[in-house]
Amino acid sequence: MYAARALPRWDRPGSDPGRGLTPAVGYRRRVPRIQRQANVTWEGNVARGNGTITAATGAFSVPYSLASRVEKPDGKTSPEELLAAAHAACFAMSLAGELAGAGTPADGLDVRATVTLDQVEDGSHRIVASELLARARVKEMDAETLNGLAASASEGCPFTKLIEASAKVTVNATLEEDADGD
Repeated sequence: MYAARALPRWDRPGSDPGRGLTPAVGYRRRVPRIQRQANVTWEGNVARGNGTITAATGAFSVPYSLASRVEKPDGKTSPEELLAAAHAACFAMSLAGELAGAGTPADGLDVRATVTLDQVEDGSHRIVASELLARARVKEMDAETLNGLAASASEGCPFTKLIEASAKVTVNATLEEDADGD
């Protein structure tokens, strides 16, 4: 009788995918807890004040103000724009993973997220929606399959889960033809 030998799992202590071990079928690599920081400075009152949002990594430092949120941006950002960027980036990575997992990696993805802040019944303002529009350049894929994979990608996107806790997320994916017409 042979002793059963457990396959290495990336989510098991002591597993090291860097040493050539492969995960057991059906298991995903366990990602450690991730924490990122951003810092904000603000000066003045809400109506006439302004601030700066800075990534702790130094990757960006962008100005924002009430006017950039509710009026004309004038080269400034808003928390809603940053949320849209984060949602689009997260979804794009998730969709790329779904496509690769289906054996049809994308030649390219373009994703736009539109986050909507609106006044709700009690008079407060809330994020009420995020709409994802994805264009995929994928060989040998039909629209129905792409939309199924896009739905799975949305389910696997942590920002979708965060937004869905209080708002509606919609996903629309379309295939984009190659410049050669392929």
